[in-house]
Amino acid sequence: MRVAVGSDERTEVTDALVAELEARGHEPVLIGPLAAEPAGPAMEWAAVGRAVGRLVASGDCATGVVCCWTGTGVSIAANKVGGVRAALCVDAEIAAGARRWNDANVLALGLARLTVDGVSAMLDAWFSTPPDPGEATNVARLDPEVGPPTDREEAG
Repeated sequence: MRVAVGSDERTEVTDALVAELEARGHEPVLIGPLAAEPAGPAMEWAAVGRAVGRLVASGDCATGVVCCWTGTGVSIAANKVGGVRAALCVDAEIAAGARRWNDANVLALGLARLTVDGVSAMLDAWFSTPPDPGEATNVARLDPEVGPPTDREEAG
């Protein structure tokens, strides 16, 4: 599976993330400093998040992982791309819930607290948890074309 992976900095944790994806047989598509791009705007969290989001939304990659110090910036940037459901996850339980109930397609991680040992558990949860079909209606409401229900629709 092709997995878009971007970060605004390269660290021991991001190296472990890429290595773990490769060890699982995935093909990481690297963005930002992970791809050894030259210094400049393409390495900043907003550009990295958006680039990963575009790869996932276009179908070029099946899923994505974005990283920055808090994980917040890259998740916001990725979510600006239509069709992306990026979820900032702090542990494996939250990652599993994001996949299960929100059909999240981009995993956002904060480098401030994530450890090399924590990478494997996060990826285990992300890749082993299928979306709950019972949540499909709620997930569809995230599409700007569908939108949230009106008061009248919710009343029945």
